[in-house]
Amino acid sequence: MAAFVRNGWPESSEYAPDELDKELERRGHKFCRYADDANIYVKSERAGRRVMDSVERFLAERLKLKINREKSAVSEPPKRSFLGFSFTSGEFRKIRFAPKSVKNFKRKVKQITGRSRGITLERMIQELNGYTRGWMGYFRIAETPTVLSDLDCWIRRRLRSAVAKQWFQSCKARFRGLNGLGVDPKQAAITAVSRRGPWAMSNMKAFKLAMPNKFFADRGLLALSGYGS
Repeated sequence: MAAFVRNGWPESSEYAPDELDKELERRGHKFCRYADDANIYVKSERAGRRVMDSVERFLAERLKLKINREKSAVSEPPKRSFLGFSFTSGEFRKIRFAPKSVKNFKRKVKQITGRSRGITLERMIQELNGYTRGWMGYFRIAETPTVLSDLDCWIRRRLRSAVAKQWFQSCKARFRGLNGLGVDPKQAAITAVSRRGPWAMSNMKAFKLAMPNKFFADRGLLALSGYGS
């Protein structure tokens, strides 16, 4: 269980913010704190509520501070997030990306890979690398590689979709593009006349053959799942 404490540290307070840290260390609690956010980890919900109440009293009486009850809770670690991170369920907890962090990541990638931006694939990859490099620099301690592999697949499909949109002006353009990237003429022709939109088309076999993982790697796309290796 985790007792989550969130409070503010007024500049006028006569006590340093690490007063709470020292008190929790004295009590033998496992915790983490950054600025006015803090997580305290205990073994049960009952213990969590007890610790929440005692910490609230400590902050009020000793530091003259008040917990924001609307942003605080006693809850299972996987149900909460801290600085963009959370924990997996099960006996052996692992650090994972908080759902909101993944959602925000996808929103930004969608902006970069927008099909109507009118920029080259190379420019798009360059912008993506700039964003993903910083994102992974922050989230590199996460221990859920499957999430990264799934995001890599999704990003490549976003890029294929962007290329499909660029070729969408005519069947001939799609055929020339696919055939020019090594797709068999017959398969390229079948795909070229498809009435599917760019997103659906990006998942078709011909587009995957034309732009496999190596296609993007050769153009410098950084893989999240291979970051730091």
